[in-house]
Amino acid sequence: MTDGTQTGDRTMAGRTPEALSGRPDVIVLDDVTKRFIIRKDNSLKERLVTLGRAGRKHREDFWALRGVSAKIKAGTTIGLIGHNGSGKSTLLKVIGGIIDPSSGTVSRRGRIAALLELGAGFHPDLTGRENVFLNAAILGLTRKETEERFDDIAEFSGIGDFIDTQVKFYSSGMYVRLAFAVAVHTDPDILLVDEVLAVGDEAFQRKCLDKIRSFQQEGRTIILVTHSLGQVMELCDQAILLNRGEVVYNGEAHEAVARFRDILEERRMDDLQRHVSPETKVEVPRVVETSVHAVGRSKDDAVEHGDDLVVRTTFEHPGHSPEWIAAIQMDNASGQVVFGTRSDLIGVDLEPFEGQYTVEFTLRNVQLGTGKYFINVSMLDRSNRHLADHPQAVAFNVAYYPKATGTSYLEPEFTAIGPGESVSR
Repeated sequence: MTDGTQTGDRTMAGRTPEALSGRPDVIVLDDVTKRFIIRKDNSLKERLVTLGRAGRKHREDFWALRGVSAKIKAGTTIGLIGHNGSGKSTLLKVIGGIIDPSSGTVSRRGRIAALLELGAGFHPDLTGRENVFLNAAILGLTRKETEERFDDIAEFSGIGDFIDTQVKFYSSGMYVRLAFAVAVHTDPDILLVDEVLAVGDEAFQRKCLDKIRSFQQEGRTIILVTHSLGQVMELCDQAILLNRGEVVYNGEAHEAVARFRDILEERRMDDLQRHVSPETKVEVPRVVETSVHAVGRSKDDAVEHGDDLVVRTTFEHPGHSPEWIAAIQMDNASGQVVFGTRSDLIGVDLEPFEGQYTVEFTLRNVQLGTGKYFINVSMLDRSNRHLADHPQAVAFNVAYYPKATGTSYLEPEFTAIGPGESVSR
């Protein structure tokens, strides 16, 4: 079945995979590596003493990127995801030409505007106004072009009277607002955005996301580094998943997010194993399996409006469990939370158990909009500490409804009142 929630929006915007595949490549990464040298000398004196061959013992190579190859099409929005230290920000800097790769090549087409580290490209002793001209010049605008766009930049940033204050007195939010305002008004073909949007307040984040969506409509290329996986699934056509400097997946955003969550779970297990002796095998609670189906339908049938939905899941606890809570959360294809419930909210107290334990949630009279939905399953203790999680444990589709879009099912009616009639009447 077609995923109406996600593909419907992109079809209207001309952003289907078929339409994007015919566009030219604006960024081509070919076997890109980046090596940093980590010095273990604690002082300049030690470094002088260990010069030459002996100095090799006091340094080691750190490979931030290894053999990264990818092609990015014009007009696409790409998410770079991965855990801290996976190479996301380094790759973004290599793409933007901020740093050179140790080997491999990067080809670019078009003007690039980069929003990287907080305050990058700003001089702390200059005012906001002076930094606008400085930053715009770095990004390729002439002074005349900057003067023509200055009022729009200042208005978008919302800095107000602080535009003539030295930026070293700015808050982190003011820094980001001004930097983003400059970047999006330089008419870039390619916009690079590193996690900086997380610094602004909610209203400004909304304004930034609206601007990114307008750039998408205009056919500009956007490369986004973020830890917000919901944002990746909502905004991005594709995602590149990095792990220890290597590309482990390059493709559909929702699949990249699912694989990333698997990597995070593996890292959690590794951390647990590190705290015990090598001979000891760590056994932790886990979600064994989960199924979902509409009552009276097979598991592969689409859910119809008004159906009762049954989610059955089996948990496993290696020893005697504490008092616990079973929880489910439903996300749409864009990663937005649609619904969530827990056994304690329903008024059920679950007793401790050992081994396996199966529970069942029945969701009555489902009224969801067309599209694909994912069920996340969790086991928690009474202090709300997560004992086991299975993101996107199972998925289901809701049948196509031609009269509306969105995550809710409502039956619309329309009446043409006619000319000359006011709303108040």
